[in-house]
Amino acid sequence: MTKDPLVIFTPSGKRGNFAVGTPVLTAARQLGVDLDSVCGGRGICSKCQITPAFGEFPKHGLTVSENALSEWNSVEERYKSKRHLIEGRRLGCQATIQEDVVIDVPAESQVHKQVVRKRAEARDITLNPSTKLYYVEVQEPDMHDPSGDLERLVSALRTEWNLPHLEADLGILTTMQPILRKGEWKVTCAVHLGDDMFSPRIMHIWPGFYEGTIYGLAVDLGSTTIAGHLCDLQTGEVVASSGIMNPQIRFGEDLMSRVSYSMMNEGGAAEMTRAVREGMNALFVQVASEAQIDRDLIVDAVFVCNPVMHHLFLGIDPFELGQAPFALATSDSISIRAMELGLNLHPAARVYLLPCIAGHVGADAAAVALSESPNTSEDLVLVVDVGTNAEILLGNKEKVLACSSPTGPAFEGAQISSGQRAAPGAIERVKIDPVTKEPKFRVIGSDIWSDQDGFAESIVSSGITGICGSGIIEMVAEMRIAGIVDGPGLIGSPEQTGTDRCFLDGRTYSFMVHDGSATGEATITVTNRDIREIQMAKAALYSGARLLMDKFEVDTVDRVVLAGAFGAHISPLHAMVLGMIPDCQLDKVTSAGNAAGTGARIALLNSKARREIENTVREIHKIETAIEPRFQEHFVNASAIPNSVEAFPILATHVTLPDVNFNQGSGNDEDGGGRRRRRRRG
Repeated sequence: MTKDPLVIFTPSGKRGNFAVGTPVLTAARQLGVDLDSVCGGRGICSKCQITPAFGEFPKHGLTVSENALSEWNSVEERYKSKRHLIEGRRLGCQATIQEDVVIDVPAESQVHKQVVRKRAEARDITLNPSTKLYYVEVQEPDMHDPSGDLERLVSALRTEWNLPHLEADLGILTTMQPILRKGEWKVTCAVHLGDDMFSPRIMHIWPGFYEGTIYGLAVDLGSTTIAGHLCDLQTGEVVASSGIMNPQIRFGEDLMSRVSYSMMNEGGAAEMTRAVREGMNALFVQVASEAQIDRDLIVDAVFVCNPVMHHLFLGIDPFELGQAPFALATSDSISIRAMELGLNLHPAARVYLLPCIAGHVGADAAAVALSESPNTSEDLVLVVDVGTNAEILLGNKEKVLACSSPTGPAFEGAQISSGQRAAPGAIERVKIDPVTKEPKFRVIGSDIWSDQDGFAESIVSSGITGICGSGIIEMVAEMRIAGIVDGPGLIGSPEQTGTDRCFLDGRTYSFMVHDGSATGEATITVTNRDIREIQMAKAALYSGARLLMDKFEVDTVDRVVLAGAFGAHISPLHAMVLGMIPDCQLDKVTSAGNAAGTGARIALLNSKARREIENTVREIHKIETAIEPRFQEHFVNASAIPNSVEAFPILATHVTLPDVNFNQGSGNDEDGGGRRRRRRRG
């Protein structure tokens, strides 16, 4: 008896013997090979593309002939003429097995395809969304079979796709019958595959084979900004990204101000809930407009946010988060209908919120943990999500600790005299000559430094408008390196610093970065109050990290990951000079970009990742900085630049910080100019 042909699939390595004439798609399904198909093998969707390999395969002991698969057929020819099928590829539902064969399943044909992230150090995303498309042919109604159209549709989905019993919202029942008849009983369904809160259900129906796609949103709801990424749920591609200012800023720039607003104003929490939901819908309009799609095609959304934003977004009064023991209404993940939150997406769209870790460590920190996976790290990694409220993770595969620190909005340019958001015209890079004390800078929108030819022409459209977050970090660090600012944070006088750019500004000195008075541009200065704002912000951030190191019983970390909207723009050297982060090898300080947003995207595109982060969060140890006695001690020490107590030996190998103190030796007992020190007598 002749043995059935052997089929070997790569890259999975799965193999099996199949009768001559078996479609490749059928063989793949029986072996559990990851080969995609939306149309159920009808030659419509082209998702099941495969590449047969011919020739000698000593590793497998096979010789594959050109006749291993059936001849090219009319369906494949029609597809190639319309869609330009790549040379050498076949459709798995059309090509049948004739002889022994080796078949490669390209990445784009895999159901759980890998969506490659641009950052080399980041892991890929396995595509496995909670909502997928299925094409079915439904049995027509019959006088002898009185079942309803919905029951026959559900039966077809179960029979053809092995889906469980599906439910449908009223919206499906009101539109289904004309769609079935328009498609001549052939339809494409968007099916939500279910979760802990919702049973599997039909979300949308299109007549015939729907050649479009469906979308999901990954949203990072921050205290200051809201960022949204629109993703194609079939390819994983980010098709549009947009951001807006959080409208709640008018109620307070930091979280505690908003909690106070809800406490002191009747209906204040509900007012802030309305504001953030209205802002969210405005963001959705922007994203959909950029992608040129209908918002009704957005069927899934994942949100990450800190605990206060989490509660206000859901319509929960954050009163309890404003006082010890900082109790969350719920720390579990939440699945909910978008319409229950007043979100203008598909009528049946589902929303998933990642779990919170603790009262001050939210779903955004959980998203960072999902993105950066400190719990799988071999070495000790510190992950810092820099923002208005910094989330900090420290850990390795043995354990992970987490806390948050109230850094305030200074790192985002707020509360800085010349500060602004990152936009064209904002200073983002700074260098100060340590001898002449002359600054040079680069602004967003130009790659030319201010002392180079062509700079003025390159900024004609934007001008020089202010300093953004990464710019103020570099500015203060460069002022410290150049001896314009001392360790305690005072700007020196012209005599002390050797530059007339330091000028008396009220009772203290300020530093002139750019004098725009002659040209009508903005005059950019750094005041001593600006230095204080940065000192307070960086001290809060460092103190949180140092507290976690105490709990880990270590004085050093192996590497540091800077996350956050502008984490990618922070210079590791300047962050270390400032004392934002612990002393560490500079090449071990990397950027993760918006890791919270990336975590949201992972949870959107891979529903199994939602279960993963829910389990991970349960294992994370939460540290509450507000009740830790050493936090204040670390904060005081970290207020100096870089630190009044802790040495930074690795930093010292890269830069020498001047040993200056402008509160002494000026001959006039002044605190950096104008403010007299009181001396105790005898």
